[in-house]
Amino acid sequence: MGYNQENYRRIREEYETKYLRAREAADDRKAEAYLAIPELREADREISNMGLQIMKASLSGDYQKTIEELKERTAAVRQAREALLVSHGYPADYTDIKYECPLCSDSGFVDVKMCTCMRKRIIEAGYEASGMAELLRTQSFDNFDLSYYLSDPTVYHRMEQILGMMKQYAETFDPATSGNLILFGGTGLGKTHLSTSVAGVVLDHGYDVFYTGAVTMLSDFEFQRFGNSMTGDAGQDTSRYFSCDLLIVDDLGTEVSNQFTASVLYNLINTRLNRKKPTIISSNLSQADFRKRYWDRITSRVLGEYTVLPFLGTDIRSQKLRK
Repeated sequence: MGYNQENYRRIREEYETKYLRAREAADDRKAEAYLAIPELREADREISNMGLQIMKASLSGDYQKTIEELKERTAAVRQAREALLVSHGYPADYTDIKYECPLCSDSGFVDVKMCTCMRKRIIEAGYEASGMAELLRTQSFDNFDLSYYLSDPTVYHRMEQILGMMKQYAETFDPATSGNLILFGGTGLGKTHLSTSVAGVVLDHGYDVFYTGAVTMLSDFEFQRFGNSMTGDAGQDTSRYFSCDLLIVDDLGTEVSNQFTASVLYNLINTRLNRKKPTIISSNLSQADFRKRYWDRITSRVLGEYTVLPFLGTDIRSQKLRK
């Protein structure tokens, strides 16, 4: 999997802290209980001593009967210990270590496999780091409504095909083999909705997805290049645009077009193609306008290396307003 490495490191540190915090909290509760119930300390010493005896017995020749007896005595002392706690108004498990996840004891791993709790936490962090957390909460394949395209059977069939293709793309996504998509079409035809839907599935599979608007992306590169002359800031880190498993660029064509932005765009597209890093681009431009707006080097790379998906229909937002 291609988890965002920054998120992964941060969450590993969270788990290490969580593990230690649970043990420290248990130690604090035990110290409190020892002060209130002095007999508790003696019970713990006896349990610890019997544990050592079991270890010694396991190394001897005839040990089975001895071990069984020691286990029975240990269980009896534990039961008496719990009764002591309860009789003094404490829960029977008051001094136990209370981990948030009983499967991995807050280590993040069960044997050598990542625990489901840590995987869920990394995916949640991926949602936040993707730049589309709010969209992911409301847009998915499940609520993409094809009924908005029913007025024209040809449009409906095309959009049904596109929905199926993008579902397949998401479900089989592999950074090493998945290709690139460019979504053309006017506003309100579902391009962002389906891009978000792809992102949600790919993130759930554990890959690093980064979503950005074209204007924001190019502003980041501009700030990286020129910084802030007033404050002396060094500029924006744009490395993730090149390194993420899936980059989604929305609204290409809304940015200011000049030599610098064209150069940045070509470099990004070309570098990700050379590194075989999948990209999804959406644009409100038509293919003809796309060719007019950008350098031949950009259009040839995109239209030659990306699967072109032309979105058709009538603005869904305006349809909703009329209802």
